[in-house]
Amino acid sequence: MIKSELVQRIADSNTHLYHRDVERIVNKILDEIIRAMKDGERVELRGFGAFSVKQRSARTGRNPRTGGAVEVTPKRVPFFKTGKELRARLNGKTE
Repeated sequence: MIKSELVQRIADSNTHLYHRDVERIVNKILDEIIRAMKDGERVELRGFGAFSVKQRSARTGRNPRTGGAVEVTPKRVPFFKTGKELRARLNGKTE
């Protein structure tokens, strides 16, 4: 599912809301998650999961084409850990 499909499903199930308002809400939620992660915060949505940022240190990697050494700079990468309820629902277990 892509973001536009998510917006459409929410708009279809909430006919009292305009499509453009649903789109703004979804965009705002995603923007706030990104802002919090950029600031180094952890975002937890109970029952769904938690978004966080992990720090990767600098290292020496390998170029797969030539086999030569390549310096990889340090970077921050997003990390998502599923919540207990989400894992249970994906596996057909209801709580």
